[in-house]
Amino acid sequence: MTVRVKPVRWQGSDEAIRAVQVAFDVEEAVLEAVRTAAFEQHVSTSDQIRQVLGLATTAKPKRPRLTVSLNAADYEFLAARYGLAPDDRLAIKERATRDLIAFASGGKKKGTGAAKPGRR
Repeated sequence: MTVRVKPVRWQGSDEAIRAVQVAFDVEEAVLEAVRTAAFEQHVSTSDQIRQVLGLATTAKPKRPRLTVSLNAADYEFLAARYGLAPDDRLAIKERATRDLIAFASGGKKKGTGAAKPGRR
């Protein structure tokens, strides 16, 4: 077996690879309080939890982004919605990004009402 040397840009990720994500099962009021505080302080919910627990947080600014997990059925749905091929994930992401920007601008109010069929 050949041992390959990690590229320099990956060597700093060793600690992050060993980190373990922890989920806290708490009441809705706790979720809301943490999310609200994180929003008001312009930090992630993870950083807010770290602050509450007295843990260190990174001072370097992070790339502002939103995340969502999409499965194959989600890509099929979005592809049909946007008139794209389901395997053209970059184009689907670009169109979804435009929908999120329109939502933030007040242009489209999708996703603010009742749950849609098939929602998890």
